Amino acid sequence: MLRMLSRMLRAAVPTRGYAWLCAAVATVVGGLFVAFVTGVGGPVVSQNISNVALFGAALCAAWGCLVKVWQADGRRARLAWALTGLGSLSWGVGQMFCIWYETVLDQEVPFPSLADAGYFWMMPFTAAGLLLLPMSRQSVAQQARSILDGLMIAVSLLLITWVLILGPLVHQGADSSLALLITLWYPAGDVVVLTVVLFMLARLRRGGSRPMSLPLVGVGLLAFTVSDSGYAYLTLIDSYGSGAVLDLGWFAGFALILLASRKPGTAHAEEDGHALTRPLGVMLPYLAVLAALVTSTFEVLRHGMHDTIVSWSRSAIILLIVGRQLLTLLENRVLTRDLELRVETRTAELKASEQRFRALVQHSSDVVTVMAADGTVTYQSESIERVFGYDPVFATGIVLPDAINPEAGRILGEAIDAIRDTPYASRVVEIPMAHADGHRCLAEVTMTNLLTDASVHGIVLNSRDISERKELEDQLVHEAFHDGLTKLANRALFKERVEAALRHRREDRSVAILFLDLDGFKEVNDSLGHAAGDTLLVQVAGRLGAAVRPGDTVARFGGDEFAVLIDEVAGAEDADELAGRIIAALDESFGIDNQEIHVQGSIGIALTGLDAQDADQLMRNADLAMYRAKSAGSGLFARYDPQMHSGLVERLQLGADLRRALDGDANELQLHYQPTIELRTGDIVGFEALVRWRHPVRGMISPVDFIPLAESTGLIRPLGRWVLAEASRQAVAWGFDQPGRALTMAVNVSGVQFDQPDLPQIVASVLAETGLPPDRLCLEMTESVLMTDTEENLAVLLSLKDIGVKLAIDDFGTGYSSLAYLRRFPVDTLKIDRSFVERLTGAAPDAALARTIVQLGQSLGMATVAEGIEQYAQFLALRRMGCDLAQGYYFSRPLPAGEAGRLLRDPAAIAA
Repeated sequence: MLRMLSRMLRAAVPTRGYAWLCAAVATVVGGLFVAFVTGVGGPVVSQNISNVALFGAALCAAWGCLVKVWQADGRRARLAWALTGLGSLSWGVGQMFCIWYETVLDQEVPFPSLADAGYFWMMPFTAAGLLLLPMSRQSVAQQARSILDGLMIAVSLLLITWVLILGPLVHQGADSSLALLITLWYPAGDVVVLTVVLFMLARLRRGGSRPMSLPLVGVGLLAFTVSDSGYAYLTLIDSYGSGAVLDLGWFAGFALILLASRKPGTAHAEEDGHALTRPLGVMLPYLAVLAALVTSTFEVLRHGMHDTIVSWSRSAIILLIVGRQLLTLLENRVLTRDLELRVETRTAELKASEQRFRALVQHSSDVVTVMAADGTVTYQSESIERVFGYDPVFATGIVLPDAINPEAGRILGEAIDAIRDTPYASRVVEIPMAHADGHRCLAEVTMTNLLTDASVHGIVLNSRDISERKELEDQLVHEAFHDGLTKLANRALFKERVEAALRHRREDRSVAILFLDLDGFKEVNDSLGHAAGDTLLVQVAGRLGAAVRPGDTVARFGGDEFAVLIDEVAGAEDADELAGRIIAALDESFGIDNQEIHVQGSIGIALTGLDAQDADQLMRNADLAMYRAKSAGSGLFARYDPQMHSGLVERLQLGADLRRALDGDANELQLHYQPTIELRTGDIVGFEALVRWRHPVRGMISPVDFIPLAESTGLIRPLGRWVLAEASRQAVAWGFDQPGRALTMAVNVSGVQFDQPDLPQIVASVLAETGLPPDRLCLEMTESVLMTDTEENLAVLLSLKDIGVKLAIDDFGTGYSSLAYLRRFPVDTLKIDRSFVERLTGAAPDAALARTIVQLGQSLGMATVAEGIEQYAQFLALRRMGCDLAQGYYFSRPLPAGEAGRLLRDPAAIAA
C-alpha cells in the first residue's frame, strides 16, 4: 500500500520544483478562501482582492500555456496549448473590464457588458485546443464508436445541466433575450468543454510523453462550471457580487490550468493498436448516461412530469445506446472471425513447425539420441543409419553405455554421472566407436540434461562423426610444425624439441645444436632456376638425415638454412665428429637435371654451458658460430666461443654510438683532407676528403672498422650525405668555386649508396646548398659498382654526369672490371691501387702493371692518379711513365681542415 501511495505521489508531483509550485498555489487558494469567508476589510476590499486575484490567475494560466507552446513536441500539441492559453487570456481581458467598472468607475458591472465579451470566448478557445490534442490512430469502427461515445456523454451532460441549471434559468427569464442567451451560454459552454475533456480522457494517445495533463484541466474546468452556473443563477436573481466564495471556483480553475501547463511530461510505453480499450474508455459513456437518467428520474418524481427537452434528450440517449450496441455486436463478430482465422493460422504454423522440426531431426547431420538416466535409449533419430550405419529401431531400447566398446562406455558413463544431478547441464566428450561396416571412427557427443523438461524427460545426445576433421587437424598440426618442401621439422618444432631436451638433460651429458648454411646455393638458384634449387634442398635434407643418429632432429629454417639437434653428447668432440660427417656427405656431388652440382656447407656448433641455459641462447650461439665458419671459408665448421657474442655486442654498441654521432652535435665525426699533386709541376690540384671518427671512449676508430658497419646497418646513407655536404662546404671555404682555381674535391661513395635511386638528387641538392660548382666535385667508387646491377648503376652514373660532377674508379686493378664495362661507364679518372705503387721499389722492381694502367687511362682519355706514394723513387718512376696525379705520405698525410688550409696557402711545404 505504501509503495502504491509513493508511486501515485511521484506521478502527481514528479519534481521538487513542481511540488513547490503546487504548495504555493494551495497556499494562495487557502488564503483567498479565508479572506472571502471572513470578509476582512469589508465588501469593497473583498471585491478588489477578488478582481485582482482573478485577473492575475487568468494571466498566469495564459502565461503557463504560452510557455508550454515552446516546450511541447509536435505541431498539434503546440497549437492545443496556444488555443488553451488564448482562452485564459480572453477571460483575463474580460476581468480587466470588470476591474474598470467596479474599481475605477466605482459602479456595478452592467449585464451584459464588455466583460462578458471577454468571458464569452474562453470556452470556444479551450474546447478547440482540447480537440486538437493528438490521439491514437483508430480504425473506422473505432472512430464511429468514439463519435457515439462522445455524443452519449454530451447529451447526458446536456440533460443533467438542463435539469439542474439551464431549465430553471429559462423559466426564471431575463431582462432581455441577449442577457438570457449569455446567462445560458456560461453553463452550456462549460458542459461542452467538460464533454470534450471526458472524451479526450478516454481516447488520448498513451505513447510517448503526454502533451497535456487532462485530469488537472478537467478538474479546473469543473470548478469553472460550478462558478459559471452559480454566477448565471445569481445574476438572474440580481444578487451576485464580486468577492464572494463563488469566485474561488474561477481562481481554482485557472490555478489548475497553470499547474497542468507547468507539470513535467511523463513517458509512457507505445500502445499496441490492437489492444483493448481501457476500462475508463468503455465505462465513461455509460456512467454519464446513468447520471443523466438518475437526474431526469428525480426531476420526474419531483414535478410529476418533464419538459420536451428532457424527453428528446432521453430518446436521443436511447438511440445512441442502441447504435453503440449494434456497433459493438458488429465489432464482436469481426473480432470473432479474426480470432478464428488467427487460431487456424497458428494451428497450421504449429503443425508445419512440428513437421519441419521432425524433418530437421531425422535428416540432420547430427545423430539425436534421447536416453533415460540409466542410459536406456528412448528415442533415436533416423540419421544414425546415415552417419554410423546402424538401424534406429535396433538402437532404441538398448542401454547405450553397455552396448558400445568398454572405453567408449566408460567415457559415456562418466559424463552421465557428471550431469545427471544438474538440470540443463551440458558436457562434450569424444568417444571412439565402430561403424556398422567395421571401420573405426571418432564421435563427438554433446550431452544435455533435460530430465526435468516436461517434453523430453531424458538426456539428449547430439553425436557427429569427426574422424575426417580429426585427420585434417592432425594434418594441419603436422604442416604447422614441418617444412613443406623437405618434410623436416621447422623452426617452431625444432625450438620445442630443444626446450624438451634441455628439460630432460642429464648432468653428465650436453645438448648440442648444429646450424648449417649452404655455400653457393644462390648461384644454383640463379643459374638453374628455383625448381633445381628445391630439388637440391630435398637431396641435402636426405643426406643430413642419413648422417645424423636415429634420435637426432633435423630441421629446415627456410632458404638454405638447416639445423641439427643432438639431445645427448658426451663432449664437444662428438658434435665435431657429426659436423665432419655432414660436411663429408655434402662434399659429394648432387645430380640435378643431368648435371653434377657441387655445394658445401658452413656449420656452427653450440653446446650447453654457462652461456647457454635456454633454447634461445643455444640457437643464437650456433648461429654466431655458423657465421664465423662462413667467414673463414667454405666447407668448414666452427664451435661457439664466448668472444663471438661479445664481438656481436660490441658491434651493436658501436652501431648505436655511430648513430648517436650522426644525430648529435658532439663533433665526433671529422673530415681529414689528403692533397692530390700534379706530378709534372708539383702543384696541389685538389684534396680527397677522408672521414675520421674520434670516439669519446675508444678514441680514434679506423674507417676500416666503422665503414663496413655503416654499410651493413644502413647508416652509410646519412654518413655519406654528411661527408659530401661537409667536404663541399670546405671546398667553397677554400675558394674552389673561384673561376681561376681549378681545384677538385674528391669524395668516396660506397657501393651501398648506389642502391639509392635518388643519389643524383642528393648530390644535386648538396651542391645547391653549398654553392660548389659540379665540375669541382669528384665522386670516387670501387670497381664493384661497375660489376653489380650494371644497368641500374649505369643509369645512376649517367645522371651524375648530367649534373656535371667528375667520376673516378678507386683502387683500380684489384677488381674484375672488364674493358667493355670501362668503355660503357662515363669515368674520368683511374686511381692506381697502392699495391701496384709498392712494386715500383724493392729488390725486384715491377712497373709493368702500373705502366699498363697509365697507358690504359691515356688510351681511354682518362686521368690517372697513383695512390700510396711514400718514396722518391716511386714518385720519379710514375712521373716518367706519364702518370698525371699522385697521393701519398711522400707529399702529405691526411690533415685536418685547418692544417690542410695552411698547406694550400703554402704549397712549398710539399716535397718536389
